[in-house]
Amino acid sequence: MISGVTMKLNMDRYLLDALKEDITSEDVTTNAVMREYKKGRAELICKEDGVLCGMEIFQRVFELLDDTFSMETSKKDGDEIKKGELLGVLSGDIRALLSGERTALNYLQRMSGIATFTRHYVKELTGYRTKLLDTRKTTPNMRPFEKYAVTVGGGTNHRYNLSDGILIKDNHIGAAGGIKKAVEMCREYAPFVRKVEVEVESLSQVQEALDAGADIIMLDNMDNETMRKAVEMIHGAAQTECSGNVTQGRLKEIAEIGVDFVSSGALTHSAPILDLSLKNLVPCDSVQ
Repeated sequence: MISGVTMKLNMDRYLLDALKEDITSEDVTTNAVMREYKKGRAELICKEDGVLCGMEIFQRVFELLDDTFSMETSKKDGDEIKKGELLGVLSGDIRALLSGERTALNYLQRMSGIATFTRHYVKELTGYRTKLLDTRKTTPNMRPFEKYAVTVGGGTNHRYNLSDGILIKDNHIGAAGGIKKAVEMCREYAPFVRKVEVEVESLSQVQEALDAGADIIMLDNMDNETMRKAVEMIHGAAQTECSGNVTQGRLKEIAEIGVDFVSSGALTHSAPILDLSLKNLVPCDSVQ
């Protein structure tokens, strides 16, 4: 699972790349209107209800541009925030505040949007034992941030990348020549501590996965009745995961069937951003 420590170890290189993408040589507009250092302040404003996520990332963007930057806030990741709420007051070189604004907000809005979207899904599963998982359907170079946001929203991370776990999908099965052969090859190749998960699309494949000794069986794009029969067949011999066509409206139905996990790519690929804004930027000498 992505943790705050993992974020700190990874964030600077990603943030610097994002800043370089936005500032290839200079911020010509800012350099035109602000020719020298001047300290200023600005306010971070919430423009719609949601779950806050990415405050440390947001702050770090400005710190990379300005050693004098500081931010006053009582908010933390996971807090539920309301439209019109003041989330923080930023102070520092006006040039850094202007040049870093878009990059910092891109991260904060994207991560808060995912955390908010995930929180809605998690609430549908309240009272059930089924856990909500994310997928690898993330934005390139945003995976650590997006997967962290899922955990802030209350979800759980599936494997982080291809090195993190064995998941035999349809094309692996085709390449290996069948489920049994694919599982055998993975058992032979991978360390014994690795669990083997197999994606199946039919009840006959469920039986094949059971016979092959899969640890986790992913029920892919099954309707509720087929999924219910699959769970009955498995009967605790393997853990079960539902994937494919997982919408918020289906979550309770899926949980009632009794699967252990439900995974949804929508958490990261379809979550809208949360509307946040940096406003009221003024020089500090004009603040009364």
